[in-house]
Amino acid sequence: MSIKEIVVPDIGDFDSVEVIEVLVAEGDSVQAEDSLITVESDKASMEIPSSESGKVVKMKVALGDHISEGSVILMMEVDDKATSTEKTNEEKSTEPKAKTAPPQRTSSHEKMAPAKSTPSMSSAGKVSVDKVSPTANIDEIRFSKAYASPSVRKFARELGVDLGNIKGTSRKGRINKADVKGFVKKTLSSGMAGGAALGIKPMPEIDFSQFGEIESQPLSKINKLTGEFLHRSWVTVPHVTQFDEADITEMESFRKQMGKELEKDGIKITPLAFIIWAVVASLKAFPRFNSSLDASGENLILKKYFNIGVAVDTPNGLVVPVIREADQKSLVELSQGIRELATKAREKKLKPSDMQGGCFTISSLGGIGGTKFTPIVNAPEVAILGVSRSKMEPVWNGSEFVPRLILPLSLSYDHRVIDGADGARFTTHLSKMLSDIRRMMV
Repeated sequence: MSIKEIVVPDIGDFDSVEVIEVLVAEGDSVQAEDSLITVESDKASMEIPSSESGKVVKMKVALGDHISEGSVILMMEVDDKATSTEKTNEEKSTEPKAKTAPPQRTSSHEKMAPAKSTPSMSSAGKVSVDKVSPTANIDEIRFSKAYASPSVRKFARELGVDLGNIKGTSRKGRINKADVKGFVKKTLSSGMAGGAALGIKPMPEIDFSQFGEIESQPLSKINKLTGEFLHRSWVTVPHVTQFDEADITEMESFRKQMGKELEKDGIKITPLAFIIWAVVASLKAFPRFNSSLDASGENLILKKYFNIGVAVDTPNGLVVPVIREADQKSLVELSQGIRELATKAREKKLKPSDMQGGCFTISSLGGIGGTKFTPIVNAPEVAILGVSRSKMEPVWNGSEFVPRLILPLSLSYDHRVIDGADGARFTTHLSKMLSDIRRMMV
């Protein structure tokens, strides 16, 4: 056993580089080619590998230190016998090359390499720096700070994987090839790939102040969570939207009549309560709409309960509280439930349990306006109903045009579970339920 200095190898034309990461500590056992530190110049970052195998006795560098070729990184206790054997084998393996390649050309090549290349290491411990591809969909700062060997970094770049998104499973959180493969498999199987994994270039950073006065406002927590959830849903669910209309003239007439009768009791029946009733009736007629795919995507989970989510617009963002056992509630109970949940949502009093267990979601913009829209499926549900503002329209009854109150409907659904024909059947059935509320009693 002996103590040896492990020094910085040839790092090209850089006189001084900063240590941005120390990957080992005193007492650690390392193998030759294991990375010891990560350094950064004004052009690139790179890992410095160990030229020996042994135990770290004393660190000679720390974060923020500036080092150059020949600087001592650490003191290592090495096995002289093993080192001697390795050197003998290395000399034998390199001897033929020495006979066929002139030394001058080899030296020239080594000096030119750093000017052409990015963070990668040769087995001899030389550091070469490649130019970062301008089309790479990788966060170079996060990538460079990830704890991984040069070979794993190269492997990740070949697959277009950002190491900053991976949690390493090796010693001290080091990322290995199995971690990269596992990340790729999980991404492909779940479909939850970000832009980089899908091969989409990231949005460019733009200084908008160069065009005029601006104001920066941070997104609320609800905005962030909703944005992440909807983006995942939009990317992972193949959406189709079916548009239809329902004649709610008779329904609205009955609702207003009941409203007058219940007014003295302070009860108000909302149009949404009727829509929930009609949706539940339609889900019973088409059970596939009341389902979810399991995690494997190979089995359909059919639900025997009817919990309806209602999208609520709040000052802080969109939330979707759930009305449980909607099939067992009356119009009055549904109306009261909607009002209570909407109030809790606007007062930030909703509990996590109030927003879980939904089977189907209704997003109603009728109180605001619009004619049609394409709602995003509230996964893991497989369908969502969008409701726009109703309006009076002339409808031909066979002999004349008569004014009828028409409600626009927009049904978005997961095309992996529901095909277009069933989508059209569902909206047709739903329209019939709303056009003649007596059908809901059957």
